[in-house]
Amino acid sequence: MSLTEIAALHLSSFNSSWDSYINPDRDIDDLSINKVNSFIKSCNAGKEYPITDDFLTVLNKYELINGSQVTNAAFLLFAQNDVFQATIELGRFSSPTSIKDGLTIRSDLFSEVDGLLDFIRKHINKSYIITGDPRREERWQYPMDALREIVINMIVHRNYMDPGDSSVKIYDDHIEFFNPGKLPDNITVEQLLIGNYSSWTRNKKIAATFKEAQLIEKYGSGIKRIKEGFASYGLKAPLFENFQHGFRVIVYATPDDGTVNGTVNGTVNGTVEALLELITMYPGQRKPFFEAKMQVSKRSLQRWLNQLQSKGEIEFRGAPKTGGYWKKGVEQNIK
Repeated sequence: MSLTEIAALHLSSFNSSWDSYINPDRDIDDLSINKVNSFIKSCNAGKEYPITDDFLTVLNKYELINGSQVTNAAFLLFAQNDVFQATIELGRFSSPTSIKDGLTIRSDLFSEVDGLLDFIRKHINKSYIITGDPRREERWQYPMDALREIVINMIVHRNYMDPGDSSVKIYDDHIEFFNPGKLPDNITVEQLLIGNYSSWTRNKKIAATFKEAQLIEKYGSGIKRIKEGFASYGLKAPLFENFQHGFRVIVYATPDDGTVNGTVNGTVNGTVEALLELITMYPGQRKPFFEAKMQVSKRSLQRWLNQLQSKGEIEFRGAPKTGGYWKKGVEQNIK
C-alpha cells in the first residue's frame, strides 16, 4: 500500500476524514472573512430561518475551526491566497499534443467551481435555437447542469493528500476530467453507474459545507443527474473509469448513436429519441417537467410530443390538468 492509502485507511478506522483535521501550518488569519460571509449568504438563500451568527461562530458551528486553529477543510474552502494543494490544470486542445489555450487555477474550492466552468464555457460551442418565440433559446454544446455536477464532484471528492493535480482537457468533440483519488475498493464503476452502493464521501467536511451552501442537492445522486443530463441532450453517455492514480470522466459532444446527424430547425437530430427515453424513465410526468429536463421551449417540446404521439410511441393518460405522458404499452401501477 502507498503512504496515501495507509493514511486513508487509518482515518477511516476513526470514521473521520483528512479534511476534518487541524492544519498545523495555518491559522485563522489565513482565511478570508469575505469568503466566509459569501458562504453564509449562499446558505441563507431561500431559507425561512437564515443564519444570523458572525463568521467565527459559523465556522465553529460547522467544526471548521477550533479557536484560532483551522481544519484542512476550512483552509481549502476559504483561503485568502492561492492553494497549491488544490491546483487544477485546464487546457483547450486541438489534438492530444497541441494545446491552444491553458489556465492554472489554485484558488479556494468555491471559486474553483466558477473558474473551471467559465473556462469550459469559453471553449465550447453555443447555438441559438429559433423557436418562433420573441427570445432566442440558447443551447450549449453540452448540458451545462451536468458539467457543473461533474465539476462539483471533482472538487468535493478529490484526494487532496495526493501530490498530483486535477486536470480538464477540452477537445473538439469531447472533454476529459481527471481527479487524483480512485473509487474506494468496495465500490466498482458498475455499481456507481446503477446507484447500487452506499453513499461514500472522501472529504466529509468539504462535502457537508458544499451541501449547506446548496451546491449539492443530495449525497450519492450526482451520477444519475449527469447521465440524465446527457440523455436529455441525445448525447453519448459519459465514460466513468478508474484511471492511473485517480478517476476520470469523459463526456462526448456526439449523438448517442455515435454519428453526427446534422440539424433540423436548429436542433440536433436525436432530440425526439431523448424525449422518448425521458418519458420511459419518468412515466406520468407533464410538459413542464420535460421542458426543464431538456432545457427547450414549450413550442419545441410540443412538436416532439406530437411526433411521438403520431407514431404511436407515447400517449397522454388522465385528465388534461392532472394527467401525464406515458410510453405506449407500459402498464400504470394504481395504488
